[in-house]
Amino acid sequence: MNALTSLFPHGWQHYLLGGLLIGTGVALLFVFTGRVGGMSTVFSSTWSLVVQRPFFQQPRFVGSRGWRLVYALGLVLGAAVWWLGLAGGAPQSTGLPAWQLLLGGFFVGYGARLGNGCTSGHGICGLGWLQLPSLMAVLTFMATAFLTANAFAWLVGGQA
Repeated sequence: MNALTSLFPHGWQHYLLGGLLIGTGVALLFVFTGRVGGMSTVFSSTWSLVVQRPFFQQPRFVGSRGWRLVYALGLVLGAAVWWLGLAGGAPQSTGLPAWQLLLGGFFVGYGARLGNGCTSGHGICGLGWLQLPSLMAVLTFMATAFLTANAFAWLVGGQA
């Protein structure tokens, strides 16, 4: 088995297509509107609808939640199109227990707040702008992900 097949047992083409579509989407958003499409701000601006704490009521969240909700809806609709068109509407599952997904979501949310942005904001938008802080954030995200995956594999007796 060659290295490419080992890394991508289901093929690499859909990863490339997904990356190109995401990159094109955020580039078009920026070119046509001047807006940055990071998802952690979408999350915070959505919470501004229901949480009255001062953090969520900042003008940058309240003033931008309309277009950000439309942006998030586009992501959901895009996933639905993929699910119905390419996955045939078949149920999708990660095989992970719900507690692991919730714990992982908590750590991702905490990291996004700690890093002043999420992986999509830093990795796609920030790197596209050649921002040094985003490069440092992405390198930190990736190093942490590699270390965590290998530590978990080692702890459960699998191979990293």
